[in-house]
Amino acid sequence: MPRILTLLATLVLGLLPATGTAPVTVPVGAQFTDTAGNLLHAHGGGVLKVGSSYYWFGENRNADGTFRYVSAYRSTDLRTWEFRNHVLTQSSAAELQVANIERPKVVYNAATGRFVMWMHKENGRDYGEARAAVAVSSTVDGAYTYLRSFRPLGHMSRDITAFVDTDGAGYMISAANENYDLHVYRLSADFTDVTTLVRMWAGDHREAPALFKRGGVYFLLTSAATGWQPNQAQYATATSITGPWTAWQNVGDPLTYGSQPAFVLPVQGTTGTSYLYLGDRWAGGWGGPVNDSRYVWLPLQFPTGTTMTLTYARQLTIDTAAGTITPTGTGYDRLTVRHSGKCADVRNGSTANLAPVIQYDCNGGTNQQWRVQSISGGHVQIIARNSAKCLDVNGNSTADGAALQQYSCGTGTNQQWTLQDAGGGYVRLVARHSGKCADLPGSSTANDVQLKQYPCNGGQNQQFTRSEQ
Repeated sequence: MPRILTLLATLVLGLLPATGTAPVTVPVGAQFTDTAGNLLHAHGGGVLKVGSSYYWFGENRNADGTFRYVSAYRSTDLRTWEFRNHVLTQSSAAELQVANIERPKVVYNAATGRFVMWMHKENGRDYGEARAAVAVSSTVDGAYTYLRSFRPLGHMSRDITAFVDTDGAGYMISAANENYDLHVYRLSADFTDVTTLVRMWAGDHREAPALFKRGGVYFLLTSAATGWQPNQAQYATATSITGPWTAWQNVGDPLTYGSQPAFVLPVQGTTGTSYLYLGDRWAGGWGGPVNDSRYVWLPLQFPTGTTMTLTYARQLTIDTAAGTITPTGTGYDRLTVRHSGKCADVRNGSTANLAPVIQYDCNGGTNQQWRVQSISGGHVQIIARNSAKCLDVNGNSTADGAALQQYSCGTGTNQQWTLQDAGGGYVRLVARHSGKCADLPGSSTANDVQLKQYPCNGGQNQQFTRSEQ
């Protein structure tokens, strides 16, 4: 009998390797659609494996950014997602009629046989509540019963995650004290309340926590607190959840490739376990609605048992049966001016704002590599690899001859571009705010000539090729 119970618990928790799934290709930085062709809305979410299926829960917001649903989707391969249910809705509780519900995370309690959802709750008008909220269900994708919202042990609670340790203990991690502190709470036996504050980072100004365990080592991945704008992700490690923890260490590029951590998913299969970073590229970063956000999934790598790295890619091949994740492509392009054969280049490899974008002999430098990042309305941002700054028209000018430069990415339409087909494999870069083209003045073929904007005219000095580096 004990062996049967152990096997059942293992199946529910999804600890057995997946079987019968073929490898799939997952784009990086894209929107997803479900099997009905609808956009998949699981922003700020987390994934729970039950049996051979993965369940993805996340935010599905109204146009004004307030709470509409927590939506749930199911997949066996992490690419083909079936919509299952809006598991929490505005009608689930009176206090959800007008609210913000963010970062829902679902864990399974083996002792009670219930699924428990933790989330960040606000009143829908301002961010003064700073409360944690909890809901439960007897089925993973059924309607969740909303229990309450509260401040854990009297503390503010915003960005949130939940974690079940290998010994069955439950934890909730949340940003506190206006996001200046980060708290780790031990959960009650049924996972629906907090009992003790077991670890606190005071004054570190970290949010977006994602906690996982690998080889007996806890990894806590976080972001800084910069609103919708992405920033440098950092992580710390420990061999006990109560510490001591290491100092924060950088991972990824200075903008975490335009994303913020949401969750880290272990993908266990026949050849081992891979760890998949699930990040959100928030549409608020370019002034779009939350439901226009993109998903940035990347494999974490572990040079040692206590260090990790995160490298960008264009797409992933995920094999849930084997437990492998293979990145393909760097995700960075060289932009070559047609008439000169020279590359769009950040002068002298500068990382400073206002550094001119020029043409220069192509040399493979990271200041000649660009991430072309899709945003709302068919537009893109074009981001320099060496600096993580955006291609920008100086001063938001609409005038002819306004200079192109790099600048910290924001919501300005002078940093938003359309890739317009020019035929023959060439594209024009059309500035959204002005409708004008990136242009190499005078069709010069010399090095160190700054790009500017001019009315689009079909000239080869306004045409570029994209080639992956």
